[in-house]
Amino acid sequence: SEEHAKAAAKEVKVELDILPAYMSAPEAMEPDAMEIHPGTPNVYFEINTIKGEEAAPIIDRAPYTVEMDAYSSRQPHLNIEPDCGYAYIDEENRITIHSKSIGIHLHHAMICAGIGVEPERLRIVQNHAGGTFGYKFSPTIEALLGVAVVVLERPVSLVFDMYQNITYTGKRSPGFMHIRLGADENGRLLALEGDNYIDHGPYSEFGDLLTMRPAQFVGAGYDIPNIRNRNQTVCTNHAYGAAFRGYGSPQAFLSSEIAVDMLAHKMGIDPFEFRFKNIYREELKSTTPTGCEPDVYCLEGMFEMLRPKYEEAKKRVAAKSTDQVKCGVGFALGIYGCGLDGVDSSESWAELTKEGVTIYNSWEDHGQGADMGTLAMAHGVLVAAGIRPEQIKLVMNDTAHTPNSGPAGGSRSNVMTGNATKVAAEMLLNAMRKEDGSYRTFDEMVLENIPLKYNGKWVATMCTDCSLETAQGNPFSAYMYELFMPEVSVELSTGKVTVDRFTTVADVGTIINQTVVDGQIYGGIAQGIGLALTEDFEDLHKHTTLAACGIPYPNDIPDEFEILYHVTPRPNGPYGAAGAGEGPLTAPHPAILNAIFNATGARITKIPALPHVVKEAIDALKA
Repeated sequence: SEEHAKAAAKEVKVELDILPAYMSAPEAMEPDAMEIHPGTPNVYFEINTIKGEEAAPIIDRAPYTVEMDAYSSRQPHLNIEPDCGYAYIDEENRITIHSKSIGIHLHHAMICAGIGVEPERLRIVQNHAGGTFGYKFSPTIEALLGVAVVVLERPVSLVFDMYQNITYTGKRSPGFMHIRLGADENGRLLALEGDNYIDHGPYSEFGDLLTMRPAQFVGAGYDIPNIRNRNQTVCTNHAYGAAFRGYGSPQAFLSSEIAVDMLAHKMGIDPFEFRFKNIYREELKSTTPTGCEPDVYCLEGMFEMLRPKYEEAKKRVAAKSTDQVKCGVGFALGIYGCGLDGVDSSESWAELTKEGVTIYNSWEDHGQGADMGTLAMAHGVLVAAGIRPEQIKLVMNDTAHTPNSGPAGGSRSNVMTGNATKVAAEMLLNAMRKEDGSYRTFDEMVLENIPLKYNGKWVATMCTDCSLETAQGNPFSAYMYELFMPEVSVELSTGKVTVDRFTTVADVGTIINQTVVDGQIYGGIAQGIGLALTEDFEDLHKHTTLAACGIPYPNDIPDEFEILYHVTPRPNGPYGAAGAGEGPLTAPHPAILNAIFNATGARITKIPALPHVVKEAIDALKA
């Protein structure tokens, strides 16, 4: 029983040789710091964005410049359903692990050797899961369950309590960001220089991929011809870094979106108009920080859609402000790519049956609606043959029965697996089509000896990896774009910040199912409010419960919440769709910090902006 296990654990004697603990990137980077992994430097990966000319001399000569430091915190995922799973030996003598894995084939490859099982003897099945927000991109309990089954040869289960869930699973890796920006006398951005460190904890898992993101997204959205931006991964002894919604972009945009705001203020230009002057434009052939053209030029239309809302918000916060409570409106833009870097791919199968069609894929669902996505992608094709949604059966997320569609991370699934599912359905439909344009039945297909099952693959051949020397390349087949406009109230006596209203404009391409996309945006921005104001996992003694970690309460999320959709079909997305999950958590937090500045004049560049932090910044203005 659990009671027996805990009693036994108390009897275990552990002897430890306590070594120095480096709990942040700056500590681990000190010249006299020990190597946490002997033989490997604590700074173990570096990628530089090198675009255009040298940035430093251009910034030095620029009429207007800003320089700032930002800190993006170790955000905990705070999933309400704890990590849980079970395992057994199935009827084919396979170690079968059921978990919340959002990368069943990825995790299969990662843990086989570790638990001493041949690949064909290991099977991973994804259970239906609530939100994981990315932490299950890392295997957490899978190997533990596998070892237990190998040793005991009987079914086992493991359910973390909330303390274990919070302290054992990975967190968003903190970012220590430094940025310089220069603009000409007309407010056009000339150059960007950055020096950034990602604290990825003690393990290297995907640390290089994460550190690639600031290289790709610091300064994204703006036509900046000259960039020199260094990004390094640092090994520390704090919590290990795991995937988290937005993956690297919250760190990136915290720096560049506040720096842009600061530069606008320094020049006396409205921050909305300053951004509008500098966004990607097709006539300028603007390019991303990685030197490629964006998939679509949609930002102008998005800004024009938000402009009247922004003017209303400025009047509203001015009317609400009092001597005790100051109100302000903030702004930020965020961008994220859909896919794993470079030539990403996915696979899906479609099979005609007597009852209808069965679709097989491994589009892992962790709260985003993968079943609805699979159904919609397939039905959009199969409806031509009269197939109804209720005739489409879904077989999903079982390494024994479904293809390797890739992990459900990086907002890749809707584009990659959506395209693969669409291709599989199209292959089946083509096989069913008769010369007269009608479609064969199941019996007719069998009679004519035409195959019933088809393997659909989709590969992002239009993409390239980013150079490890310059970060230049075309890494994503589609992007998400989002504008964030929060309105806040700040109590001057306490520093407490309340988000009163939130307006956002999102362009995620063709909207396949608006209810699903709405849910992604509401949830992502709610997490952004927590990231900005309350959430942290820094103190290992204090931050061990949902409340202590700063999870937002219902009243912390505004009821006045407006989502505006600007729809630009994507050339590479299924039916023109991009992804949706990552975009809402790219930059709501710098928008909130910019709103605090608009309300009070206090510039905060580190999160979370807890009341005492805001109060100190306000009081410093009086000094």
